[in-house]
Amino acid sequence: MADQEEDFSSLPLPDRFTHKNWKVRKQGYEDAAKTFETTPDESDPAFRPFILDSGLWKGAVADSNVAAQQDGINALCAFLKFGGQEACRRSRSVTVTPIVEKGLASTRAATKQSALEALLLYIELDKSDPIIDDLLPSLNNKQPKLIAATLSALTAIFHAYGIKVVDPKPVLKALPKVFGHADKNVRAEAQNLAVELYRWLREAMKTLFWNELKPVQQQDLEKLFEAVKQEPAPKQERLLRSQQAVEAVASNAQEDGEAEADAAEEQPEEIDAFDLAEPVDVLSKVPANFQESMASSKWKDRKDALDALFAVLNTDRIKDGHYEDIVSALAKSMKDANIAVVTVAANCMECLAKGLRHGFAKYRSRAMPPIMERLKEKKQSVADALGAALDAIFASTGLSECLEDILEFVKHKNPQVKSETLKFLIRCLKTTREAPSKPEVKLISEAATKLLTESVEAIRAGGAEVLGTVMKIMGERAMGPYLEGLDDIRKAKIKELCDAAEVKAKDKPKPVAPPPKAAPPPTQKKAATKKPAPTVKKAPPPSVYASTPQEKASPPPKAPTVKGIPSKLSAPKSFQPPSKPSLQAPKKISGPGGAAPTASLNSPRRNITPQSADEASSSPVPASKLNQRGLAGRPLGRPAPSSFSASTTSTSETAAPAAIAPAERLELEDLRAEKERLVRTNEDLRSTTSRLTSQIHELQNQNAQLIEDHTRDVLSIKAKETQLVRARSDAEAAESQVGRLGRELERLKREVKRAEAERTSPTGGGEIYHDSRNGGGDAAAEQRPAPQQQQRANSSASLKSNENGRTTAAITTGRTYISSPSEEKENGVLDSRNGEKMVPSRNRSPVKAAATGMGAQQQQPTTTGRREISGEGGESWKRAAEVTSQLKARIELMKAKQGLNNKR
Repeated sequence: MADQEEDFSSLPLPDRFTHKNWKVRKQGYEDAAKTFETTPDESDPAFRPFILDSGLWKGAVADSNVAAQQDGINALCAFLKFGGQEACRRSRSVTVTPIVEKGLASTRAATKQSALEALLLYIELDKSDPIIDDLLPSLNNKQPKLIAATLSALTAIFHAYGIKVVDPKPVLKALPKVFGHADKNVRAEAQNLAVELYRWLREAMKTLFWNELKPVQQQDLEKLFEAVKQEPAPKQERLLRSQQAVEAVASNAQEDGEAEADAAEEQPEEIDAFDLAEPVDVLSKVPANFQESMASSKWKDRKDALDALFAVLNTDRIKDGHYEDIVSALAKSMKDANIAVVTVAANCMECLAKGLRHGFAKYRSRAMPPIMERLKEKKQSVADALGAALDAIFASTGLSECLEDILEFVKHKNPQVKSETLKFLIRCLKTTREAPSKPEVKLISEAATKLLTESVEAIRAGGAEVLGTVMKIMGERAMGPYLEGLDDIRKAKIKELCDAAEVKAKDKPKPVAPPPKAAPPPTQKKAATKKPAPTVKKAPPPSVYASTPQEKASPPPKAPTVKGIPSKLSAPKSFQPPSKPSLQAPKKISGPGGAAPTASLNSPRRNITPQSADEASSSPVPASKLNQRGLAGRPLGRPAPSSFSASTTSTSETAAPAAIAPAERLELEDLRAEKERLVRTNEDLRSTTSRLTSQIHELQNQNAQLIEDHTRDVLSIKAKETQLVRARSDAEAAESQVGRLGRELERLKREVKRAEAERTSPTGGGEIYHDSRNGGGDAAAEQRPAPQQQQRANSSASLKSNENGRTTAAITTGRTYISSPSEEKENGVLDSRNGEKMVPSRNRSPVKAAATGMGAQQQQPTTTGRREISGEGGESWKRAAEVTSQLKARIELMKAKQGLNNKR
């Protein structure tokens, strides 16, 4: 009873939050929640203790008593709901983990609901990333109960806020591990979370975790997804505080209904897998020999290189980098003669464009024309691959960037290229989210109208479908001028195609149409400012503004001349009883002047001129914007009523920025769009210029290298030619020498034959024998003068002494015809040392030569033969030897004669 009698309500709330008695803490939580609900705003002093000491909430949400814990979490929800963003940020770091561990896993349903509400409030007040980061570690907890509660909380968060507020990537990456948990409740909650994510992401979610699941789990999820596919697109059920503020502002505008309709149309948009995927660095994975393989003359090598590149590029998102070489190689492959290479190159281009998205825009001008040129291929598989590559390139850029190339290829001479280009243009018009501008509509309509008279049916149908699709985007009224010259049949067909077309773009004039409804209020204000100028009602404003300058100008001294205005405006106060003169005085100021106090009117004119110049630099400029047609029609001057008084300028200044005329707004939007287009064009031109400059430098370097190689080759060719000339001259000299030696050989052969013929003739042998016996036969030769005999003997001696010459060879040849060397050696004719003819001492018999006129006795060797001749006796061999020696002497004499004749 003593505890009950003690009044704990007098204690401050922070002290009651930390009291040891759970009842006191519970009562403190309840009182704090009531106090927060009664605060007028977020800056109330009741929030300050809990903002400065955020640790109080850690004990409240993790209270050991379950009843007090429930009230503590309720107090935290009230604190967040009425305390605002500062209360959220200061307490978030210490409360989320206890809420997950103690609140979500509580056995009380009310406590669970309060804990989930606290988490939703934390996201509503600020952002979801810190909350998700604190929730994900709980998925690794050892308690299955806590893991299941965390998964349930994540499901509720995504159901309330959707994927635009809460990033699903971290959760999707953690799902495979949870699907493999041993507890069935955990797996069931994981399935619920996967189904909730599928409501928002559809098939895009499978790219992050689907392959890591077991086939049985995939089949179970597919069955659950089938039921979700029939449901309408989900919408965000709970708005953030920032979204609530925007919605509150939009609800006050007249275009609230249209804004809500636009938001409703934007909500069902399906999330692309590109937004969820992580960028992959593919440049490091490209084969090192890719360029060499692409330059190979074998199509198989080129296709293998492209297949390897396709395996690398086939990913959801590619990291930005320098892909100029790859794009150039793929664009060059579009001209390949082998269609298999073209198909794989188109697939690689599609993957690269899809992976880079907007990063591929700088390569569009290099990649798109070769693909469109290859559309002449009639094989459907190749045409489909090329069309898919073009669609990916268009998705990375836009209609304005691609339209010039498309219209150029619509005029192509090949009907197949025309037909495929029209199909591509139709796909672009149906998928683009930005309506084409009026000049672009004109270009498209004119090009499509010309195609309606083509001889090919597919081209005519394509042109009609283009016009129908453009009509669906722009409306029938905008397309009316372009269809005037067509017959009713074609118009009906275009109208039919227009009704059947499904587009995503919206025409710009439609949203711009409502502003004229809001334009009349500014015009009424302008009229109100103009009407009081000539009337008497304009007198009160000068008095008001005349009093304010006096109050502001009273402290400083009245010496400066600028203060003539207050002196002028203060004059009517002294003449307040006659109100009419005071009202007429402003009218006379703007005119030539004619009032009684002329001096007072002249001085204000001098003082008004500098002030009117100052006012003209500030107030007349915005005022003129309201009275003129557009931004460009600004007058240099201002009529006299504008400088009548400071009151008119001030009122016009307040009314000027109220609104902008619809025509000016349209003009301003067109100028901004034109500026953006010019900026993009300038960037494209700069990138193209830099690329071309680098190519020029590269080509110059290649040209210099080629010139150097050419010079080196020319010098080597000249050196080879010089060597060839020398070799030819050497060959000619060798040929001449061979000819000369051949002729000499022929001559020697003739001499040998002649000598052999003389030796073998029977008459010659008798004469020789007879001359040797009787000393006749060559008696005339013996009678010749001594000088001739001496010369002939010298010539014979010189011929014998030349062992390496032609004569020696002839003598040796003659010797072989006479007798063999073995015979001569056996008979002692040759000397082994010098090869001269010798006669043995026993058988030597002096025989005088018949041809020596000088009386020189030449020893004639006597041949000793061992064989018998015709069965004669011992003298027969002596006779044969003598005949042989005589014959040899005769031959030598004839050779000597021949040598003398050649010399002569």
